[in-house]
Parts: sequence; structure tokens; C-alpha cells
Amino acid sequence: MSAGAEHLAEVQGRIAEAAKAAGRLPGEVTLVAVSKTHGAERVRELLEVGHRIFGENRVQEAEEKFPALKADYPDLELHLIGPLQTNKARDAVALFDVIQSVDRERLAATLAKEMERLGKRPTCFIQVNTGEEEQKAGILPADLDAFVASCRDVHKLPVVGLMCIPPVGEEAALHFTLLAKMAKRNGLDRLSMGMSADYETAVRLGASHVRVGSALFGTRA
Repeated sequence: MSAGAEHLAEVQGRIAEAAKAAGRLPGEVTLVAVSKTHGAERVRELLEVGHRIFGENRVQEAEEKFPALKADYPDLELHLIGPLQTNKARDAVALFDVIQSVDRERLAATLAKEMERLGKRPTCFIQVNTGEEEQKAGILPADLDAFVASCRDVHKLPVVGLMCIPPVGEEAALHFTLLAKMAKRNGLDRLSMGMSADYETAVRLGASHVRVGSALFGTRA
């Protein structure tokens, strides 16, 4: 068994334990393996043992890595989890199956236009800046309800859930709880929250998706 496969089994086991502790089924949690800065051969290690869902932060890096992998594994599902510039929206729609970082009106409008143009509709999550950090992407909590309505009613985006990245040094559980409340208020049932340091907490608090990188692939190159 490769090191990647061993790490995958360990993370899957911890997700299962956290889910059971919360009275949930392990299958309710989707593990997004975050492969940013790691080469295609590391991704292939996990593909060879059956994992199919991966996340990348940058469109350009994903374009270099994933078209060949998708050709070999047509059921591979690729999530964009990093900030998206509007000038990369067309490329993102073409390559990604899920876009987790919709966070502003102009981007929503551009994505809608590109989806119409390409005839492809990647599933969308809205990224919420739960810590209201100036340097971080994401819609502010106070603006979320109106933005969800705009994405749905004006732009007709296939919005299914919310995503957040808690501030470093703060109690992640508080942010996960806030995200869950906002999602419920807006009738959204998917929550992308939790990374390598806190994914078990996220699972216990209702995460549908956890984004795990270093616990699977090791320190970034």
C-alpha cells in the first residue's frame, strides 16, 4: 500500500468515527482530497485505490494536472476551492465539476454567462467570510441572504451549499456552527467546512464536505 493510500484510509476512518459520534452515517460526508502543489502522480495514488473527489485552489494548476487524469478516470470529480478571478471563470466552468468559492455579484454574473455559453453547469457553493477578515475572500455574513437570493433568482446558479475557512487561531467550531445556521436559514443542505486540522470537528457539526490536504498528501511542496 502506498503512503497516500495509508493516509487516505486513516482520514476515512477518522471521518467515520466523528460521524458516528454525532449520530451520522459516514457516507453523509464527502472527502475532498486537496492536491494543490502536489503532482499528478500523488493524485493517481489515491485514484488507484478508489478515491475520486479532489480539490484544487488555482485554475491554472488544475489545467496542467487534471485533464489527463480525467481522461483516465472519467468519474473523477474536481472541486475549485480557491478564490476565482472573473477572467478565469470560463476555464473554471469548463474544467471543474464543483465551484466552492462563489463570493461576489460580478463573479456570479460571469459564471452564469459562461455556463450558458458552454452548456455546462458546475454545482456551486457560496464562500462565506465568517471571520469578516479583510484579506480573505468570501461574502460577509450580513450580505449572505441577499446574495443567495441573487444567485438563485437573478443568475440562476445551481447553488447547493455554503463554504467557509475559519480564521487562524480562532475556535473553528464557532464558525462551523454559524455556517450551519446560515445554510439552514437559506434552505441549503450542504456545508463545506473543515480542513486537515479540524475536519473531525466539522463532521460532528454537520459538514457534508471536508477539504483535506496535508493529512493526505503531507506538507505542501
